Parts: sequence; C-alpha cells; structure tokens
Amino acid sequence: MSLQASRNISRFWEWGRKIICVGRNYADHAKELKNAIPKEPVLFLKPPTAYVREGSPILVPLYTTNLHHEVELGVVIGKGGTAIPQSAAMEHVAGYALCLDMTARDIQDECKSKGLPWTMAKAFNTSCPVSEFIPKERIPDPAKVSLWLKVNNQLRQSGCTSQMIFSVPYLISYISDFITLEEGDLILTGTPKGVSAVQEHDELQAGIEDIVTMSFTVDRQDH
Repeated sequence: MSLQASRNISRFWEWGRKIICVGRNYADHAKELKNAIPKEPVLFLKPPTAYVREGSPILVPLYTTNLHHEVELGVVIGKGGTAIPQSAAMEHVAGYALCLDMTARDIQDECKSKGLPWTMAKAFNTSCPVSEFIPKERIPDPAKVSLWLKVNNQLRQSGCTSQMIFSVPYLISYISDFITLEEGDLILTGTPKGVSAVQEHDELQAGIEDIVTMSFTVDRQDH
C-alpha cells in the first residue's frame, strides 16, 4: 500500500496521531459544571485509541458510574504547522467531523478536586465517537454550525458554534504555538450545555444540521 493510499484524509481516524480537545469553550456549559469561564483555552488530549465509529458501541469503563455525552464539532487538520497565524489558520483545515467527547464525570470531578490530570476521565477506549469525514466546502463557516444530540430520542443538547468562546482559527493558532499540528490531527472544539449521563443500552443520536448524523449504542466494558 502506498503512503498516499494509507493516508486518506477522509479516514483520518485510522492514522491521525492525536486528538486535541478544548474544554469549557461554551460559556453555558462552563456554568452548568460550575466552572469559571476561561480566559484562554483549556486543553487536554485523547489518544487515537479513543476513536470509535458507527457500528461499534461506546463502552462504559468499569471505573465510572457517571458517563456523560458531550457533542462537539471536530476540525480535521489537512496541513501541518507550528505557530500558525490566525489569518492563515483555515488553510490548514481539511474538513470536519461530528464528534462526541465521552467523559467519566465522577472521575473528572475527583481529579479536579485533587488537582490531578483528567486522563482517566477523558482518554479511555471509545471516548471519541466520530462521524464520517465532512469535506471543508460542506461547512463554509465553522462559526455557524448547529449541533444536536438525543438520548433514546429525547433532545439533550442543542447549540451553535457561534456560542464558542474561542473560534476555530484562534484555537488552531493557539494550539500550534506549542503543539505542532500534523496532517490527520483532530481538534475537538468544546460542547454546548445540556450534558447528561448515559446508561448501558442507551441509544445516542447526534447531528450537524442537514450535513451528517450518527448513532451509537452504549455498552458496558465486560472485564
């Protein structure tokens, strides 16, 4: 297989090397978790092993009893770079994906109270469900994207990326100042308010306007 064939950007989840996540990027979500509204982006990482695609379940880790959904716009990097200026940031975007940032909220709360990293709460297997790749031209303005998420057909989250505190170009520029962005990387841009717990056997459906939808079943890790 040639390198070109193995690095098809529309299957970035198979070879992209990192997932960079932005926390508290919607003021109403920061407030619902009783967090201060950040002055600069709050960042954390997920490994590529967090990816899960439709047809496979979201697995609840054995150590959590409070797994939350967070629906997000994902930005897929098509051209790498370091210290990318905001004015050129969109040239580095190949496209987008609808994503979920699954979060073990009880573990995250415990980590926060002890001043520990959030890795156990955020980076476990299947913590990053992703949709099909969305080519850049399908979303002309990433600041005008409506996202929604339903659990068992009940609407839980509905928001617009216009509510984000830090814009996509700002995030690309800010992150690339100290983490070199590479082709195939994914940036998760934060979640609107309405996060809540999911249980085993729940059905999650999420969508971006009329562009993409996806659905996942929740299962429990069995060992």
